[in-house]
Amino acid sequence: MSDVTVKQLAEDVGTSVDGLLLQLKKAGVEKSAASDPISGDEKQALLRHLRGAHGEGAGVGGEKPAGPKKVTLRRKSVSEIKLPGGGTRSNPRTAKTISVEVRKKRTYVKRGAVPEVDEKTAEAEAAKKALEEQAAQRKKVEEEAAARRAAEEARRQQEEESRKETEARKQAEEAARKSAEDEERKEKEARAAAEKARVAAELQAKKPSEPAKAAPARKKEKPARKAGGGRSELHVRSEKAGRRRKKPQGGRRRTPNVQLPETQHGFQKPTAPVVRDVEIPEAISVGELAQRMSTKAPEVIKTLMGMGMMVTINQALDRDTATLVVEEMGHNPVEEKAKDIETELVSDVEEIEGEQKPRPPVVTIMGHVDHGKTSLLDYIRKSHVTAGEAGGITQHIGAYHVDTGHGSMTFLDTPGHAAFSAMRARGAKVTDIVILVVAADDGVMPQTIEAVQHAKAAGVPMIVAVNKMDKPEAQPDRVMNELVSQEVVPEEWGGDTQFIKVSAITGEGVDALLDAILLQSEILELKAVVEGPARGTIIESSLDKGRGAVATVLVQSGTLERGDSLVSGIEYGRVRAMFDEHGQQMKAAGPSIPVQVLGLSGAPNAGDDAVVVPSERKARELAEHRREKHRDSRLAAQKAAKLEELFSSMGKEDVLDVNL
Repeated sequence: MSDVTVKQLAEDVGTSVDGLLLQLKKAGVEKSAASDPISGDEKQALLRHLRGAHGEGAGVGGEKPAGPKKVTLRRKSVSEIKLPGGGTRSNPRTAKTISVEVRKKRTYVKRGAVPEVDEKTAEAEAAKKALEEQAAQRKKVEEEAAARRAAEEARRQQEEESRKETEARKQAEEAARKSAEDEERKEKEARAAAEKARVAAELQAKKPSEPAKAAPARKKEKPARKAGGGRSELHVRSEKAGRRRKKPQGGRRRTPNVQLPETQHGFQKPTAPVVRDVEIPEAISVGELAQRMSTKAPEVIKTLMGMGMMVTINQALDRDTATLVVEEMGHNPVEEKAKDIETELVSDVEEIEGEQKPRPPVVTIMGHVDHGKTSLLDYIRKSHVTAGEAGGITQHIGAYHVDTGHGSMTFLDTPGHAAFSAMRARGAKVTDIVILVVAADDGVMPQTIEAVQHAKAAGVPMIVAVNKMDKPEAQPDRVMNELVSQEVVPEEWGGDTQFIKVSAITGEGVDALLDAILLQSEILELKAVVEGPARGTIIESSLDKGRGAVATVLVQSGTLERGDSLVSGIEYGRVRAMFDEHGQQMKAAGPSIPVQVLGLSGAPNAGDDAVVVPSERKARELAEHRREKHRDSRLAAQKAAKLEELFSSMGKEDVLDVNL
């Protein structure tokens, strides 16, 4: 073999020069350049190295070595054995499944001198051994199952024997008891018969003497009865009439002493009318009221007719009317305190106590229409709610939870229009702090004064935000002077109300307003129980065409979770979904967090309490009880508009006007 260079060998093999130099170096041939020659021996050394690297060893003279190469295969199979379940009828046991795992290992040896018969024999022995192991394991499992069944059968037989012994003992005790009762009964019958015979014998012994004594008595009584009449004076002499009168007079005196107690009854007519304490519920029918007074229903109807009311026996009366009837009939009315399921539920919820933790403040923004309440809240929330309002005027209470750099807060944006007075009053009742927004260029307006009155009635601290300070015609001193006349004195003038000058357009004073809210909340030390069933208030509710009844709930204590059973007024249901003010779904809501709730049976009234109850069944019972109570109160409060009353009222001078 002629010598070639490294470059020529790389071209023949089809590899790079650097790769070939690296292989030569690993084979022990030192070559450094592409022009270095390679001899035949060096090529053989490179070939032996490559064969060794690829698993093909090279012996002396290029022959393969006689050393064995092994290939081992491992296989695993899993089978299941099902055992029937045992146990008694009262305590059955389920069937058991036992997994049996069989592992096989097979080794192949590349050995030219070893005959194929030895390999087959080894394989057969390995398979036989594996089968024996599998059979032994299966036999062991079957023996354990048989032992378990035998133990179960023995236990069952023992229980059956003990049961039979118990039944036999009970039967013996029952037979002994019955025999004892029969003997006692027979003994009593014998004693009764003996007593009866003795009494009959005594009566028989007394019979001969009694007629002899009774005959003279009858003879003596006859003159007594005749002496009582006027005819005896015609046949009896005057000197003997006196003696005959003495004996019957004595007999007549003795007769009342014996017979009077037997004929006189023990009833005595009451000398004074009976006055009863009559319990009066919120609504009661005429018949039930008569029953409680122990009188007849027509008497009650007669009394009501005398009072100018035409009623029937089944008509419901309110508490005030029933009280007047009871007093008119001479009884004492007592207000009944019914222990219904609502009282029990309130007591159960009040008993739940836990660790109170700090909660975010609930801030209500109030003020006159178009004074910038929603715009100020938009700047705080970095949103644009005003653009979506009809005519730029808020027409509902918007509840928002805001995470600011000064902490978390919950804002309630109330309408400022005159038609939404009830919404402002409702917002003041559920809040912790009231922000009174007054436009610096407009001053104090009628709804501003009304907001001050709502805040004072609810006893809520107030912070005045003088808005629109960016306008050149702003007059903050005028606002302060006008609010002082409403008894809202700023701190600069010695009062207790913070006045913050802000601008919802430029953001001036917004940070100072948030600091004032945070300071006021720290003074109030707002805390609530986080763990436990939730309680809250309905801020607003509506009926959505696609989602049904939607209620905005402000959680005040506890945690409201999806799936809870909620009761609010006369509506109930299970919370199917909860959304925040951005429309994102929520799984739970803690104190001071407003959420929109889906799943109620109807839209509850705004301002109603929302309470989580243990089960949906109890929620339905409570809602139905409230609905029935509300219906009874409404029916009892209604007054029938009679045609006569209408005609009579038309002639009177005092005519009431109703604003429609």
